Amino acid sequence: MLRALQAEGRLTNQELAERVGMSTSPCWRRVRRLEEAGVIRGYQAVLDRRKVGLGVLAFVRVGIDRHSEEEARLFEEGVMRLEEVVTCYSVAGDADFLLQVVARDLDAYAEFAMTVIRRLPRIKEMHTTFVLKEVKPAGVLPLGL
Repeated sequence: MLRALQAEGRLTNQELAERVGMSTSPCWRRVRRLEEAGVIRGYQAVLDRRKVGLGVLAFVRVGIDRHSEEEARLFEEGVMRLEEVVTCYSVAGDADFLLQVVARDLDAYAEFAMTVIRRLPRIKEMHTTFVLKEVKPAGVLPLGL
């Protein structure tokens, strides 16, 4: 059921029930339980970033000055307000956070990096890596592991 929904989130309950070999009522109830449990967090259209005018994709490793909970929380709150930051992870290693950022072009990215990211609370350093080619973009989760 989850594989089918990951591949095609617009399936009707009837179509999903047929694909997984269930009747429609139990199928609907199972989907509803998965939604209520937070296993299914939502449904969305997958857009081609280039076709909507976002030609630049970058990963930004960010180090913050202090590693207190309060400093991390302030940084996280700042990032949550930034539309250009499409994902943000707290990471271990040579950085504290890893941001995935989209921009119209390099000039727009440079402006965003220098005037917005650099002004987030307690930024010590940041390193940008630009994506040249998306070999395997984010997709479905491997459910057989």
